[in-house]
Amino acid sequence: MSGLVDKLLQTFRHIQVYALVGESGTGKSFRSKLLAEEYGIHAIIDDGLLIQDEKIVAGRSAKREKTYMGAVRVALFDDKEHRDSVAKVLRKTHIKKILLLGTSEKMVMKIAMRLQLPQPQKIIHIEEIATKEEIEKAIKSRQVEGKHVIPVPSIEVKRNYPQIFSSSLRDFFSRKNIFSKNKTGGSGKLIEKSIVQPEFSKKGRVEISEAALTQMTMHCVNECDPDVKVKKISIKTDSRGYRLLVTVDVPFGTQLTGKVHRLQQYIIDKIESYTGILIEEVSIIIDKISRTPTEKK
Repeated sequence: MSGLVDKLLQTFRHIQVYALVGESGTGKSFRSKLLAEEYGIHAIIDDGLLIQDEKIVAGRSAKREKTYMGAVRVALFDDKEHRDSVAKVLRKTHIKKILLLGTSEKMVMKIAMRLQLPQPQKIIHIEEIATKEEIEKAIKSRQVEGKHVIPVPSIEVKRNYPQIFSSSLRDFFSRKNIFSKNKTGGSGKLIEKSIVQPEFSKKGRVEISEAALTQMTMHCVNECDPDVKVKKISIKTDSRGYRLLVTVDVPFGTQLTGKVHRLQQYIIDKIESYTGILIEEVSIIIDKISRTPTEKK
């Protein structure tokens, strides 16, 4: 297995990986075309799709999923057959530059890892290439109208996903440097975007309950190390994912640094693979170092 991984890494070593990061609904998919042009990038990974030169060449769209969590799994290439099919096309096409889209830096790094690509050499945040007003407008369109974007011409979406296609829209953008918030003047470019409305957007976002997430976290801790006792779990959520704060007691003599790191990673890997939700962060607080039963008098 390690030989295959080494071969894949050697194959993809020539690829320059860029990433565009922003919360869901802030306009990443649309502006990815402008960013790709700025850097001379001809391939984009967006919501489970490999797009090259404005054509869908591999993968499947997360936007066709019926549930929000199903869409997350597709966007993260959780399914082995899905990610292997995209990696196979990447090997054949000899792409030199690729742009990954995600809601967080962690997400794009995970996508790169699962597709056996190098980690992004440059990460751009949506706030660097869009004004506050443009981002707010995009968020409103997502929240109120349920509109999502696939960054390819409408003919491509109609051919591949006619069941979710809604409309197409063309906007004219200045070709002035994309990182300049004042883009008036100079020559311009006409950008076409395809508007889609997934089933999960019509039904609203599906979320996991705090009670279920708490039970899963406690189970993960017990499975990873039964000597660690959970005292309290706090959960915070935003549009990107979930943050867990876990307070524990550990036995005396524990190698804390190694144990805490293993426990954090175990919780993240297990919950993400089981549910498809994104765990942004797991913080472990050690409240007390207790004696083992044999040491107690």
